[in-house]
Amino acid sequence: MALREVPERFSFPKAEEEILAYWQANQTFEESVRLSEGKPPFSFYDGPPFATGLPHYGHILAGTIKDIVCRYAHQTGHYVPRRFGWDCHGLPVEFEIDKKLAIKGRQDVLDMGIDKYNDECRAIVGRYTKEWEVTVNRVGRWIDFEKGYRTMDLNYMETVWWVFKQLHQKDCVYRGFKVMPYSCALNTPLSNFEVQQNYKDVQDPAVVANFPLIGEENVYFLAWTTTPWTLPSNLALCVNPEFEYVRIKDAESGNIYIILASRLISIYPELGNPKKAADAKKKFTELARFKGAELKGKEYRPPFDYFESTRATGSFRVITGGFVTDDSGTGIVHCAPAFGEEDYKACLENGVIRLGEKLVCPVDADGRFTDEVPDFKGLGVKEADQQIIPFLKAQGRIVRVDVINHSYPFCWRSDTPLIYRAVPGTFVRVEKIKDRLLANNGQTYWVPSFVKEKRFHNWLENARDWAVSRNRFWGTPIPMWMSDDGEEVVVVGSKAELEELAGVKLTDLHREFIDNLEIPSKKGKGTLKRVDEVFDCWFESGSMPYAQQHYPFENKEYFEASFPADFIAEGIDQTRGWFYTLMVLSTALFDKPAFKNLICNGLVLAADGQKMSKRKQNYPDPTKVRSSPQTDTRQRTAYVNAADPRPTA
Repeated sequence: MALREVPERFSFPKAEEEILAYWQANQTFEESVRLSEGKPPFSFYDGPPFATGLPHYGHILAGTIKDIVCRYAHQTGHYVPRRFGWDCHGLPVEFEIDKKLAIKGRQDVLDMGIDKYNDECRAIVGRYTKEWEVTVNRVGRWIDFEKGYRTMDLNYMETVWWVFKQLHQKDCVYRGFKVMPYSCALNTPLSNFEVQQNYKDVQDPAVVANFPLIGEENVYFLAWTTTPWTLPSNLALCVNPEFEYVRIKDAESGNIYIILASRLISIYPELGNPKKAADAKKKFTELARFKGAELKGKEYRPPFDYFESTRATGSFRVITGGFVTDDSGTGIVHCAPAFGEEDYKACLENGVIRLGEKLVCPVDADGRFTDEVPDFKGLGVKEADQQIIPFLKAQGRIVRVDVINHSYPFCWRSDTPLIYRAVPGTFVRVEKIKDRLLANNGQTYWVPSFVKEKRFHNWLENARDWAVSRNRFWGTPIPMWMSDDGEEVVVVGSKAELEELAGVKLTDLHREFIDNLEIPSKKGKGTLKRVDEVFDCWFESGSMPYAQQHYPFENKEYFEASFPADFIAEGIDQTRGWFYTLMVLSTALFDKPAFKNLICNGLVLAADGQKMSKRKQNYPDPTKVRSSPQTDTRQRTAYVNAADPRPTA
């Protein structure tokens, strides 16, 4: 047979397009899957990308790895169905609609109507579907878009309900009140692994404020804080009972200060300079030394008197706690229990606050002071810093003001600073299954292995209970109905179950279709109402192995025969995202890992050295690059360099 003549100028992009056209005309991928039916199955899970943006090179890299492994499995005699999926709910979609409609807060959505708001969200979910298909097909990846799953579909959402009910029945769900990372821009708490995605180096004020000791003239406790906006909510001061504290008399002011002995440098920084230390010691006189335990119970006057009425129930006293360290500050921690996790625990343990009672939290859902703090009402907490500091200075309550550079968490969607805020919510007990998570991780095989053995293992070892609720609108509603006193709880696990309990027929499970449904109490408590929350979209994507099959309502035998997955692959950033939620839910449900084998690739960075981001749009159009004559060389270079995750581990 004569060989076909190769032209002097050969276009790889054109040759690829001819191959793609042949595959499409002959339904080559679909036919290959059909012909392999009945062969040993090779189970593959494709993690769902958010449906609000276009694919970038990170998606293409991970997709190419998936395609190579799945093709190999097919060519070695396996049946390998491959379904694409879409993550349709959550903050990424809502953030786009909030920008489009200039929505500033939760009340704007309620005024507009949840039904209208969700219609807007629903309308944009599929706007980039075609672009994804074009890009994915252009790189030659074989995957089924027509039978793809969407997290917004009724069948998918119903399985998410089933997953949640199973967790509830296993005592892995509870309602709680916790200090959580909170996005003021999005009006919702975030989970710990979401917080890890966007830390920035920032400058913040660091102030030392004085707290007059009641009963002794001109004697002050000194507390240091980098969040002056929390001072109006101060309820206690905390010292370490084992540390040594001192009373000193300041030569300039004549005031007597109580401070950790080893932290005098926080108000006399010259003590840290050998050349100036001698002169610095002349600025004060030490009067006494004692253990922190001796300060317990002493009363003081807070910087603001907004909540003076709480003194009668235990506020404005010195408490003790082992979390107080000697590596920064003054060794005395100002406690605002609504805005600090350790503050909350310490105040609870010392009787400053009590479970079930109203918590002092004068900040609304948008992160602005309420009328409980009239001097700063309506100010965002971060901007309030700049008014609180001079306000307290004028009253002689500030001893020192500095600026610190530190790493601070920002919202991964809105790119705005997070705060820590006490919020009620729904939690999955992860800490109680930590040992099983570690054991199940041991059953999996990762490439490269150090990501499993170090990064992922360490993350599991320090796992915290998971806040799965979001105070938002576009998502799978949490199927929990409660009595007004919270004592009667019904968790619904299917559409049919809710129809029977509420006496209605349903065609959709989104909020606008079920929020008004009430369930009659079986304990004489009137009617039960649904909690006002939706699921964290990571809970939905973590439910993907079951929900894409509408398990257990359909495909029961097929799912059980193909679980755990033989193979998954994503970028290293998913060690605290999808890989983690898959492992948590599969362990809680079945005491198994969700996957057997995993390939974890590195990150393709943009020209500025930052991670490529749909939100930042900091990368060139992949379809245009793909059509370049140099595309083959570029593709190989990118894949070889980025497939190794070591630079980012």
